[in-house]
Amino acid sequence: MTTASPYRLLHQSTECPARCGSLSTLHGDILTPVFMPVGTLATVKSVTPENLLDLGAQIILGNTYHLFIRPGHELIQTFGGLHGFMNWDKPILTDSGGFQIFSLQDLARITEKGAEFRSHLDGSNLFLSPEIAVQVQEALGSDIMMVLDTCIPYPATLDEAARATALTARWAKRCRQAQSNTGQLLFGILQGGMYPKLRREAAAELQEIGFDGYALGGLSVGEPKEMMHEMLDESVHLLPDSHAKYLMGVGTPEDLVEGVYRGVDMFDCVMPTRNARNGMLFTSQGRVVIKNACNRDDHRPLDEQCSCYTCRKYSRAYLRHLFQCREILAYQLNSIHNLHYYCSLMADMRKAITENRFMAFRKDFYAKRDA
Repeated sequence: MTTASPYRLLHQSTECPARCGSLSTLHGDILTPVFMPVGTLATVKSVTPENLLDLGAQIILGNTYHLFIRPGHELIQTFGGLHGFMNWDKPILTDSGGFQIFSLQDLARITEKGAEFRSHLDGSNLFLSPEIAVQVQEALGSDIMMVLDTCIPYPATLDEAARATALTARWAKRCRQAQSNTGQLLFGILQGGMYPKLRREAAAELQEIGFDGYALGGLSVGEPKEMMHEMLDESVHLLPDSHAKYLMGVGTPEDLVEGVYRGVDMFDCVMPTRNARNGMLFTSQGRVVIKNACNRDDHRPLDEQCSCYTCRKYSRAYLRHLFQCREILAYQLNSIHNLHYYCSLMADMRKAITENRFMAFRKDFYAKRDA
């Protein structure tokens, strides 16, 4: 079934599938390709919404599973949804909880009806069906909702992957049928494991149902990097060019460049903030481990090419001192820098695509890391 698309193509690269576009949502338009900081529990860890605006974030994520458990979607709804609850007036995407159920599979049982699981907080019995997943996300008021899916582990046999992919398709149809006329967008999720045939069949089924955008799921689950790229090559072109294409849970700066090169529009990953809290920082020249002794008396900023608050105000020596002392400010300053790096990387790619020089950008990106 063909559905009207909220995505509008602004510029198609003449060199490769990379493209720039605009995705229309209830809380504004999003320029793509875009990176979405992860705010699992209605907060992007260590930073404020004002920080996010300053560093250029256009859209953030919340998580259905975690917010369903705590504090509960009913409470959040009384605040006007996530936007009012967390003081963020730009777009929000909510993951349906499928990956979290996959991650906590020892606590979960998957059936045709949905996922029966025990809370990781208190062990209480809970249930999430496709219909409930949509109901919860509508209460959260997210601009983009995701269908409930069954994430496939790596490795998985063809039979295991086929059964899970078929269940995801049936759940996707139920999610679409359960959706109310709220103006919120609903994205389908392409599964299929590491089997191109399954991904081709799943893509056709998703488009038959018809969604407002399409996501590539089941990647970066332990497979070799070369295999992930192979699956991207097999999968991105299966999704309609008229709609936004979202690569879920990926990844490194290199992953973002390779995804955009293949035509992906949207990305999310916990890596910028998680690595920041662990003292690993992303720069135009590659990664910096701030605790290393070479930074002890270094007066330079993290990245002399970076305009973020952290790089404008603080030295490597100071950031190392904060991190070694486990000061809370270390996590905030490191997170601001890493998120700014990711958002700036996407802005630079959008500019390179528009100017028809993405291949030169990609080459230069890797050359700086190899220098």
